[in-house]
Amino acid sequence: GFQAESEESSSLLQRAVAVLQSSYLHSTSQGVFRYSQAILVEKDVFLSELKAFAQAKEAAGYSQEELEETFAFLLFDSEEEAKEVCQTGLRVNSSSIATLGDPAKGVYISKYSDCLHPRPWYHGKSGYILICKLIKGKVKVVSENHTTSSPCPSPGYDCHVSRSRNHTACKSSHCQAFLQSQYYVYEVAGGSAAERPRQICPYIVL
Repeated sequence: GFQAESEESSSLLQRAVAVLQSSYLHSTSQGVFRYSQAILVEKDVFLSELKAFAQAKEAAGYSQEELEETFAFLLFDSEEEAKEVCQTGLRVNSSSIATLGDPAKGVYISKYSDCLHPRPWYHGKSGYILICKLIKGKVKVVSENHTTSSPCPSPGYDCHVSRSRNHTACKSSHCQAFLQSQYYVYEVAGGSAAERPRQICPYIVL
């Protein structure tokens, strides 16, 4: 019935908000954001691929820590864009950032739920946040590259993060904080990059 449905969606919303709030970069974000509605994205194909990725990497000798599921976040202006990613998954060539790796060979996703855009949110702005499950795998810390050629995915790794992330979190501009809190995630098989890395699984849209 309707009541059960609204209870279910409100508990999903609570779960989603708890994830978002535990992933804020700035303590000032607490209480600033309002989240209205949560939609669970359960696509078996993504879940089974996430599992298959974990199993393959476990067989390859990855540690439990490397296989741990964490959350990462994307921001969309329109519901259509968010829904499309929920249908097709997060694909390469979807990012305008290139500081940690070639966007044609991997995808970018944010570590912090309040740092999803190079510009700060203004009052009254709304958007759609996609929470994804992420298995980071082997993470390589790389220096940000601001030249025209982007670094390629590193053999034997699954993810790049920015080296300068920890030191400048407080002092840097919003744009810098955004760039430094990105994961660059990729999956290279047989010498070519997968169009959709299996280690990212769309989870909840708000």
